[in-house]
Order: sequence, then C-alpha cells, then structure tokens
Amino acid sequence: MTSKMKRFIFITAVLALMASASVSCGSFGGKKKAAETELDDSTKTAMEMERMRKEMPEFVMETTHGTMKIRLYDKTPQHRDNFVKLVSENYYDGIRFHRVIEGFMIQTGDPFSRDTAMIDSWGIGGPDYTVPAEFIAEYGHKKGAIAAARKGDMANPKKASSGSQFYIVHDPEVCRQLDGQYTVFGEVTEGLEVIDAIASVATDRRDRPYEDVMILSIKKVEYEEPAAAADSTTVETADSTETK
Repeated sequence: MTSKMKRFIFITAVLALMASASVSCGSFGGKKKAAETELDDSTKTAMEMERMRKEMPEFVMETTHGTMKIRLYDKTPQHRDNFVKLVSENYYDGIRFHRVIEGFMIQTGDPFSRDTAMIDSWGIGGPDYTVPAEFIAEYGHKKGAIAAARKGDMANPKKASSGSQFYIVHDPEVCRQLDGQYTVFGEVTEGLEVIDAIASVATDRRDRPYEDVMILSIKKVEYEEPAAAADSTTVETADSTETK
C-alpha cells in the first residue's frame, strides 16, 4: 500500500469520527433543549397557577347551616382586595344572614347583626367607606354568584358598593334583572345546597330569619408551593329609603 493511499484512508477515518461526534453532540443538544422546554412549560404552568391563586383567591365559609367554598374574580380587583382584607381581620366571623328571601337571594355582612339588641339597625352597618362599582358583563347573577349590596340609586347614583355587605344568588332567573346594577365579584364553587338550606328558613315580615343563621368563619384557602416552581429558580343595604 502506497503512502498516498494510507494517507487517504487515515483522512477518511478521521472525517468519519468527526461526523459521528457531530451527530452525538447534536442528539445531546436536542435532548437538552427538549428538557429545558419541558422545564419551562412546567414552570409556566406553576406560575400561572400561582397567579390565579393570588388574583382569584378561594375561601371556605363555615356557616350554621353548612360549608361553602367560594372563589373571587380577578376582573373586580377592588372588591376582591377589600374582601381579602376584611377576611384577614376576621371581620365576618359571627355575622348573621340578616336578610333572606327564598327564590331571590341571601344577604349578610352587616356587623350590627352580631347584636340582637340592634335588630332594628340590621342592614345599615359596615365600614365607613364604599367600593366603586365594577360591572363586568361576563359576571352575571347565576346561582351562587356573590355580589355587593348597596344603597338605592337615588342616594347612590354611581352604584357604589357597601364596604362589607354582600348577597348570594338563590334564584338566577329572578336575579338576572340585577346584572349591570350590582357588582358581582365572586361565586360559590362548592356547597350550593347550603344556599338552599339558608333560603328555606322561616323569616319575619322584614325578611329576617327567626333562627340564627350565621357565618361562623371565613378562611382563605392556602396552597403548598407547586413542585415545579420550587424546582425552578332590587338588593340594597337597609339604609336606603326603599328597604330596611
């Protein structure tokens, strides 16, 4: 074999090894990129879940008639943040459902309702502020919808919401007329039967239950850190002239 041929064979072998190495590196690079993409997708999912937990927080409401799980909406941030604040202060604990109308809605959130000596004032209590209306077309008065009570239009032309009072829809057909008039800012996601139980209690001529129907507590649902994230770097408050 001539030296020229030996040199040719040597160069061919070297080129073959280089090509093999290139393929191996390319395959490894592809796998690495796929792994990075998978990690990114997992991280994005975890981040989206965390965003939803912050912007659409969930709560467990314990009442004398059962437990409801509720979720607040992200497109009504002023009502959401106000509710979160009040819950953090245990504001609603021990408050009654002071206005119950079967086939319509159940209303609560008045701190005066803790005291039976103030029964004639039930429906006018709350913080010394209102919350600006946040009407969102997609948030309607379906069963279990949570909406803010407010004063009537004559005294409240901007339809600002009560600082603490809210109602929960029992009958969506009857309440549909309230869409765009009262701010809907959340919904009951579990425990719709509790609404039925509360709505069915006997009431007096002012729609006040004869028996105690109370919020025992409202607690924010806290979730553990996602694994992927850890691995990666007409309803009105009674101070209106229409109702009391």
